[in-house]
Amino acid sequence: MNTHQKPNAGASVTRRSFLKTSTLAGTAVAAGVLDLSRSAWAAGGDTLKVGMIGCGGRNTGAAYQALNTDKGAKLVAMCDILMERVHGKREELKKSKPGQVEVPDSQCFAGFGAYKKVIECSDVVLIANAAKFHPFHAMAAIQAGKHVFVEKPHGIDPCGIKLMQKACDLARQKQLCVVSGLHSRYHPGYQEIVQRIHDGAIGDIVSIEENFLRPPYVVISREPELNEIQWQCSTQYHFVWLSGDDVVQSLVHNLDRASWALREQTPVKCHGLGGRSSMTAPIYGNVFDHHSVVYEYASGVRIYAFCRTTNGCYDEYSSLVFGSKGKADIMACRITGENKWQGNPNADAHQLEQTALFKAIREGRVINNGDYMARSTLIGIMGQISCYTGKEVTWDQISRSEFAYPPKPEDCRDDMEPPTRPGPDGTYPVYIPGKTQLI
Repeated sequence: MNTHQKPNAGASVTRRSFLKTSTLAGTAVAAGVLDLSRSAWAAGGDTLKVGMIGCGGRNTGAAYQALNTDKGAKLVAMCDILMERVHGKREELKKSKPGQVEVPDSQCFAGFGAYKKVIECSDVVLIANAAKFHPFHAMAAIQAGKHVFVEKPHGIDPCGIKLMQKACDLARQKQLCVVSGLHSRYHPGYQEIVQRIHDGAIGDIVSIEENFLRPPYVVISREPELNEIQWQCSTQYHFVWLSGDDVVQSLVHNLDRASWALREQTPVKCHGLGGRSSMTAPIYGNVFDHHSVVYEYASGVRIYAFCRTTNGCYDEYSSLVFGSKGKADIMACRITGENKWQGNPNADAHQLEQTALFKAIREGRVINNGDYMARSTLIGIMGQISCYTGKEVTWDQISRSEFAYPPKPEDCRDDMEPPTRPGPDGTYPVYIPGKTQLI
């Protein structure tokens, strides 16, 4: 499928030099070595050491899928803000992959600085912690010569996206793999329907509707022994400075599919509406519980994008592309109108992205999702900032902006005060559209 970003096969290297590319990056090898390395890997003679930065549900899933796809992969190091979570997820993974989890207590780490130790221990680093740190930790891993999987979103502000783009560019130079958690690109059914859209099955795209409507995500009770910074990090989806809020955190999947359908065009401008209606208790932090964003493109196409995290409401998760000859329901792999088509919507794209990553490493190929990682996330950031401020935001503005939610990732410490704290009633202050100024 030419709509799915292809791995960059610009350089093949021996299997050992590819794993140790921090010292041998750029080494050319003779034609034909790739076939030899495939045979050697098939014999199962080498181990890929895997490390986890973040021990929540998503990274635990990514680790399972990595081990599931590659029998020579071994989980060797793990870190999180909370050591209890590290130990708990280690035991969970041991039960499902007993022969591939080799994480001694000495390679279980906790705290803001723990990522460095995981990177030191690993050949492949899985990053799925608070999104604020995704660009910073990805850059550190790539600078150290490690292959990287990075969960979405790939930053929460313009400053973070610039760093992520630099990290992906460096990975290309060092012949390292970078795979994105925007897993739709790895779904065979989505690949086919997007190709059909590009081939004209629905005619010219007129508009796109994107929905990510659901109850609040990963709501947990506060444990009394946690201090304020530990609490906020343990429930990071509900704090803006850690997650970037729901347009960036969740709707980014939809916006990535829309961008893909539009051949990676960027919007000219957007305007958004958002706020909090009912999810106002302290456990919901300081994020909004509803957002609506309209993106306008130079062609006149508009994307109408909606996300909501509210209990007791209508729920829908869909990507609907309306054309002059029909409609494409990407997630159902269905086209209606003049050129009816039904594909297979069933695929485990989370598994497929790990399979692609480890296969590329084993074969000495480079796969780098950097361009759409950065672009799609910045489209989400653009919409989020419009919702927060109530202002129209242009692509030129967001691309030039150096805005970052404080503090800087490198300045975060275990004993720091968080940038937001609860008021007298226990609730956290939120941005006010029409008054908030960010860029």
